[in-house]
Amino acid sequence: MSVRYNAAFTALLAAALFGATTPLAKTLLGTLSSFMVAGLFYLGSGVGLAVAIAFQRVRRSDKERANESRIQMAEVPWLFGAIAAGGIAGPVLLMFGLSTTPAATSSLLLNLEGVFTAVIAWVVFRENVDAQIFLGMVAIVAGGMALSWQPGTSGISVGALLVAAACVCWAIDNNLTRKVSTNDAMVIACLKGLIAGSVNLCIALLLGAHLPGLVRTGAAMLTGLAGYGVSLVLFVVALRNLGTARTGAYFSVAPLFGVTLSLILWPDIPGPLFWVAAALMVLGVWLHIRERHEHAHTHVLMEHNHRHRHDEHHQHTHDFKWDGDEPHPHPHQHLPITHTHGHFPDIHHRHVH
Repeated sequence: MSVRYNAAFTALLAAALFGATTPLAKTLLGTLSSFMVAGLFYLGSGVGLAVAIAFQRVRRSDKERANESRIQMAEVPWLFGAIAAGGIAGPVLLMFGLSTTPAATSSLLLNLEGVFTAVIAWVVFRENVDAQIFLGMVAIVAGGMALSWQPGTSGISVGALLVAAACVCWAIDNNLTRKVSTNDAMVIACLKGLIAGSVNLCIALLLGAHLPGLVRTGAAMLTGLAGYGVSLVLFVVALRNLGTARTGAYFSVAPLFGVTLSLILWPDIPGPLFWVAAALMVLGVWLHIRERHEHAHTHVLMEHNHRHRHDEHHQHTHDFKWDGDEPHPHPHQHLPITHTHGHFPDIHHRHVH
C-alpha cells in the first residue's frame, strides 16, 4: 500500500472509531450527564493508553527506551494549548451551547470544525492547499450538513454561537497537535485523555452528578478507549503524514460512520439525504486521495526524533550499533537537500510555496 493510501486509511479509521462512539454511547450510557460522559470517555482513553504504554516499555530493550522520542520543553506549550482548547474549553462550550440549542441545529454547526481546522491550517500555519483539496473539503462538509439537516432548523442564538466556538477550540486543538505530532502518538493521546478526563469528571461532580455503577462506568471507559483513545492515536499519526487540513477533512467523515452504525443497531431505511451525504463525502475523499502535489522543494537543516525508515529523507549514519531493524526511533539530523517528488505537508514538507 502506498504512503498516500496508507495515510488516508489511517485518518478514515480514526474517523470510523470516533463516529461509532455516538451511537454506542446512546446504547451504553443512557441518561448520564454530558460532562460525566465526556469525563469517563476521556479518562478511559487516558488510562487505557497508559496501560498500553507501560506494557510496551516493559517489552522494549534498553537501547529502544534510550532512543525513543520524548516531548521536548519547547513543545510543551503546543501540547498543553491543544489539551486546553480541545479537551477542556471545547467540551465546556459545547455543553453550555447544547443546553439552549436544538439537537439538529447543533449537528449542523458541528460540521464547522472541519472548516475552521482547514482555515487555520491554510491561513495561520500556511499549509499548502490547491483547488482539488479545497473542493474535496467543500464536498465533505456539504455532505456533513446534508447528513444532519432537518427542515425548519435555522437562526443564530447564543447557544449556536457557543457550539461554533467549541468547533473553533477543536480546530485550534487539531492545528496545535500537529506541532507535536513527531512524538509518540500514544503518549500524546494518553496525556490528553488523562487531563481532559479529570477536568470534565470534576466539572460533572461539582455540578451534582454521580458516578454510575461499575458496569456502566467500565462500558463508558472502554468506549472512550476505542472512540477517543485509539482514534486520537490514529489521528496524530495521520497528522504526521498528511498535515492538518487533509487529516481534518478525512476526519469530518466521522458522522457518516456514526449514522451507518446507528442504522445497523436500529434498522431503518435511510432517507434521500443520507445517500446525498454519502455521495458528497465519497466524492470529497476521492478528490483528496487522487491528489498529486509535486514540485522542486528544499529541505532545510532539521533535527528531530521519530520512528522512520531509511528512505530518501533519512540518509544518515548511526552513533550506536544498529541491527538493521526498521522503522526505528532515534534523534537524527536532516541535511539541506533540494529535490522533486510527490508529497503531502507532512513533518518533512512544511515549506512555503
